[in-house]
Amino acid sequence: MTLAERLRACLSATENAPVPFANDMRRATLGPGTPAAVLIAITDRPEPGLILTQRPDTMRHHAGQVAFPGGRVDPNDADAVAAALREAEEEVELSPAAVELVGTLAPYRTITGFDIVPVLGTIAPDLPLVPHVREVAAVFEVPLGFVLEAANHGTQTVMFEGDERTYIEIMWGQRRIWGATAAMLVNLAARLKW
Repeated sequence: MTLAERLRACLSATENAPVPFANDMRRATLGPGTPAAVLIAITDRPEPGLILTQRPDTMRHHAGQVAFPGGRVDPNDADAVAAALREAEEEVELSPAAVELVGTLAPYRTITGFDIVPVLGTIAPDLPLVPHVREVAAVFEVPLGFVLEAANHGTQTVMFEGDERTYIEIMWGQRRIWGATAAMLVNLAARLKW
């Protein structure tokens, strides 16, 4: 069984399972959010990895944050899958042809009002990924088992707009994976039962 087949079987077995985090807000925002998509690219190796990016410290939004390749769904995108593949190609030069699509996860609503569809796919290991000079400071791979392991999922609490807000944080070496990215990883862990 290939990695993609294994992942599809896991998603199929948990299709109706509730996700731990549908959004990162204490109170739901009414109305539709801004459509967005991210690519959760898993490397097909004996111990699979997960491709993540780190945003430049100079960005106006999400400066220095660790994220999946992704962004808004553009009017020319056929759907969220097309948007995730386009963004991954723009951000890290990952050809859409290099991705074997596995499926999508439940959308995740961010505190900034984006409805993000996580798109799961597998890629060959050690592809020459090149960060976009203005959008990505670094591209790196973390062990999939590490980020899915519940023991590595911590929580932090901060004050945000006058409210106390708790969010997920996963530390991998000096990399801090938190917020929406970490919440989507916790949701993925719940679906994969890895």
